[in-house]
Amino acid sequence: MTQDELKQQVAQAALDYIKPEIQSDAIIGVGTGSTANYFIDALAQYQGQFKGAVASSEATAERLKQHHIDVFDMNEVESLTVYVDGADEVNKQLELIKGGGGALTREKIVASIAKSFVCIADESKAVEVLGGFALPVEVIPMARAAVARKLVKLGGQPIYREGVVTDNGNDILDVHGLKITEAKQFEAELNAIVGVVTNGLFAQRPADVLLLATSEGVKTLSVINTSASAGEFY
Repeated sequence: MTQDELKQQVAQAALDYIKPEIQSDAIIGVGTGSTANYFIDALAQYQGQFKGAVASSEATAERLKQHHIDVFDMNEVESLTVYVDGADEVNKQLELIKGGGGALTREKIVASIAKSFVCIADESKAVEVLGGFALPVEVIPMARAAVARKLVKLGGQPIYREGVVTDNGNDILDVHGLKITEAKQFEAELNAIVGVVTNGLFAQRPADVLLLATSEGVKTLSVINTSASAGEFY
């Protein structure tokens, strides 16, 4: 199967997984990226059967609106029934690297109020150690160089993502050369750097469930059952 076919497969699996939650009062959090877009397109068939959605980016909001799905500002919402989003990398603890599309801060905010976080990914995103994919760090523009110097001291190789401005008006540094074995601790350490808005590690609030598309079908994993052998995960 092609990667696009795997993404479509896991997007449909996500819809099937959350189907019991699609009720008249449900508000669904929706992520950003190509896999999330496939999920939005699949979710459209239930338009009108749930209350609406909260989007993690302007692009996602626009796609939801194109399907006539009501989009709520997060300030209007106390909690989300479920949040569905992709990932750039995921390990067996369901800790993630996200932000390849530049929406990491809003994605993290949306995930923070979700009762359940369902990550959808294809098998190429499953790794033993996070860091093969450059870790995005959103920074206040005036602090970009200062933050970059501190990231170098932490062992990273930050590269300014030129020409990209986040929906929040900030810059992104993509940090290469990392091997992240203590993701929760490293997430907190990065966020403590003055000038950092947030980073793309989702470890303090990891996914609750991972739907992983493989050539043998979609695997469903959770923190409870990821004690399975590495061969069953990757």
